[in-house]
Amino acid sequence: MSALPPLLWLQAFESAARTLSFTAAGNELGVTQAAISQRIRLLEDRLGQKLFVRHARSLTLTPAGQAWLPSIHDAFARISEGTSEVFGMTLEQPVTLRATPVIQQVWLAPRLIQLHHRHPKLSLRLVSAIWPDDFGPEGADIEIRYGRGDWSGVEMYPLGDEQLVPVCTPAIAATLGAPSDLAGHTLLHAVGFGVGWPGWLQTAGASHLEAQCHALTCDNQVMTLALASQGGGIALTHRRLLEQRDDLVAPFSISVPSEERFWLVRPSRRIVSEDAETVWQWLINAI
Repeated sequence: MSALPPLLWLQAFESAARTLSFTAAGNELGVTQAAISQRIRLLEDRLGQKLFVRHARSLTLTPAGQAWLPSIHDAFARISEGTSEVFGMTLEQPVTLRATPVIQQVWLAPRLIQLHHRHPKLSLRLVSAIWPDDFGPEGADIEIRYGRGDWSGVEMYPLGDEQLVPVCTPAIAATLGAPSDLAGHTLLHAVGFGVGWPGWLQTAGASHLEAQCHALTCDNQVMTLALASQGGGIALTHRRLLEQRDDLVAPFSISVPSEERFWLVRPSRRIVSEDAETVWQWLINAI
């Protein structure tokens, strides 16, 4: 046994090789992407060979990694089967729910509080994702994804149509009587969305205003909304994300529809536990 690498390193390899993502492996194992990367690097140092080819935003297995993976799969399968045979299926697993930080904070949190009051013994584990490739069929029982719903291998349920509106503090809103008043203000941009400030300005008939505004770009809506709530500018966000907030208001009635929307998503080929089904149905009824 002393010749074997540590089990944590083997778990990291198996999960990363199966998902081809250090981020997804981290979500699955409840650690950070950096922790997975470190364990893989230590494992490669121990073995004396590279297991992955690192690309800009993806991974592929090396020939050595491909050759070794079936043995690792078999080993974990035998451990799982042996555990079930000796101890039975008594180990309770939490329901893993993956979503972006902003949907967790604004839409999901109040609903999960109600769920906990109704089902206090239900165990739930939340993991965060920001970029599209942070999501995937592995590692989560349920996800809340944003997009057009063109994913394969999953069951989906839409949270509803989306409208994007500008939001800011009440003090700034008091100075904005018309879209033309945005000139000179800071527009807070969140990347990764099909509709942004250019789309809203075009709908408002004020495309020329973008050149007259300052810009600050963030990689997530949590930060744009945080900046907007502190008077740092005007953010563009989904109308549903204004729920439960009294620090932000929409200064204009103009909104722009988006072909993208939020979806409840779960793998279509997986045995669904009773607890996971409870969470799924609860969230559908809470829409």
